[in-house]
Amino acid sequence: MRVLVVAAPLLGHVFPLMPLALALRDAGHDVVVATGGEALRVRDSGLHVEDVVPANVRFGPIALRIMLTHPLVAKREMRGSGRLDFVSRMFGTVGDAMTEPLQALARRWKPDVVVHEPLAAAGSALGVPSIVHDVSLFDGLELTSAVGARMKAEVRSPATVLRTSPRSVAEFSGGEPLRFVAYSGDGEVPAWLTEPAGKPRILVSRSTAPGPGAGRMMAAVARAAEQVDAEFVLVRPERAEGLPDNVKTVGWVPLPRVLPFCDGIVHHGGAGTLLGALAAGVPQLVEPGPGDRTVHANLVTKRGAGLAAGPKAVTPELLTRLIEDARLQRAAAEVSDEIAAMPAPSDIARQWEEVTPLK
Repeated sequence: MRVLVVAAPLLGHVFPLMPLALALRDAGHDVVVATGGEALRVRDSGLHVEDVVPANVRFGPIALRIMLTHPLVAKREMRGSGRLDFVSRMFGTVGDAMTEPLQALARRWKPDVVVHEPLAAAGSALGVPSIVHDVSLFDGLELTSAVGARMKAEVRSPATVLRTSPRSVAEFSGGEPLRFVAYSGDGEVPAWLTEPAGKPRILVSRSTAPGPGAGRMMAAVARAAEQVDAEFVLVRPERAEGLPDNVKTVGWVPLPRVLPFCDGIVHHGGAGTLLGALAAGVPQLVEPGPGDRTVHANLVTKRGAGLAAGPKAVTPELLTRLIEDARLQRAAAEVSDEIAAMPAPSDIARQWEEVTPLK
């Protein structure tokens, strides 16, 4: 079967699709990934990747235009209470730009089915049966519908949705369960980072997407770290000078290989990092923020598997709680077991003809 996998041109959007895409290839299906921009990095996976995003599509100018024309929508978005007003406008614009190249690819390659992440709604505008692959703690069908409503092309209702959210954290009706498997590509990992540290280790990560204030949380953790009996590892910090002795830095590292050797993680609330930490059973401190980040922070804290705080609220006591609170550890382990019990991408790939709308 020919399977076209479609993602918006951001790493955080294409990475969660890769485990299923690779499993489908390994099960004997023909797989092409369609995306663009920085997400073209997944060419390292060995899959065939098509660039379907025009070079003039840039998120910064699109976001600025929305802010200028819809200031109240932008204000709600920055508070983390924007619902889908801002994100649907942004990704609707990106979807319009992707539609014609995707349609040309579909005419040329003739896929049997399209699998797309919710914000790449153009995947459901190709006249081919489509499946939504959830990649966050939001309802993928609702996201696809909201983005599609902003697009010029006709976006048809997907045949089904693959649900990656563990039900105890966020439950939605319908669809097929799919185990979230963390993926962040290849990359070297220092040997010391795949060994026990001799004391608790806290990983501190930030978004791969540019944005205002992206490094404030990391800076706040670094300031408090000296008073915490733990090793801190800053991933891609904006600055690496003048740090306490218990703070180390690394460049890009594949988080799935590192998380098993960590006792806690501090991050921006992005879906891939958050679900990866849940899958690994690692307690997390999530920074609420724009887009899905506040919702993610609230859901994880409600489940008891993590904490939520902004940079101003970061203290040595809070960071100590992250690695010493037995209730956080227990809840994180429970969610990890829940995720592990869901069907793996390889299971879904073996049953692909039953899952797809092509019966």
